[in-house]
Order: sequence, then structure tokens, then C-alpha cells
Amino acid sequence: MKFTNFNTVKNTAISLVAITAISVGTNNLFLSSKPAQADNSIPIKIAQNSVKSGKFVTVKQEKQTTGQVKIVTENGKRYLELSSDFSTAKGPDVQIILHRNSQIGVNPKQNEYFNVAMLKSFQGGQRYLIPDYVNINEFKSVGIWCREFNVTFAFATI
Repeated sequence: MKFTNFNTVKNTAISLVAITAISVGTNNLFLSSKPAQADNSIPIKIAQNSVKSGKFVTVKQEKQTTGQVKIVTENGKRYLELSSDFSTAKGPDVQIILHRNSQIGVNPKQNEYFNVAMLKSFQGGQRYLIPDYVNINEFKSVGIWCREFNVTFAFATI
């Protein structure tokens, strides 16, 4: 087979590459559907990778909690993210914890959890960096917990 116009073949090949979407596990690479520029660069957007996720279940009825949580990786860092519809009751010294069990009782024991951070807000989407030294595979849930009174408001199995 003989091609009479090499540039047509080259541009067709580049266009085919430009509209291809590659999916590996839950990491998605999205390639632009626009033809490649003269420098052959193709814009790429790398989506964040959701590692674990769960929906909050209220433990103390007077401390109603709703929303979801997920652990994501982005640029080599891990973050705990609360959904935009997250809401919990107000309280003093409310923390976010990673817990070793899939369910968290009202009064967790200190050796069962890792304290991620103080809750930034009682409502809305939020993000917390998980330190590199924390092995998230050792934890099965995320809790909303009042340190002052050692009371769990809610947990989400992840």
C-alpha cells in the first residue's frame, strides 16, 4: 500500500491519539479531542484517584451527621475529603480520626485510632492531608469525634 501524502497520514494518526481516553484502574487520563499542535503536545488532565470511600452513620442521635468521606491520592499525597453535603452537630474540640475497626463505638480507645486533624467546619466540603507515615490500610473507618468528651458523633466505613 502506498500513501501519496505523508502529512495526511501523520495528522490522522495524531488525531486518533488525541481522542483516545486511557483508563488504568480508577486513574483516568483524558486527552483533548482537539488536533495536536505543531509541537505535537496533547493537553492531559489527570484525575485524582479515589482509594477508599464511605457514607457517615450517626452514632450519637443528638449529634446527627450526614455526608460522605473519601480518601484520595493526588500528586503523590493522600487526602481525606468530606463531601460538599457533609454536616455534623457542633461541639467542642471535634476531630477527624482514622479508626482500626469498621465501626466506631461511642467512646473509642486511644490505641484504636489516629487523629488526622481538628474539624475545619461543621458543614461543607473539606480536605485534610494524611501524613505519609500513616498506613491507611490499617484503618477501616473515618470518625467524627469530640476529643474533650471522648464521644463519637459518626463514622463511615471505608
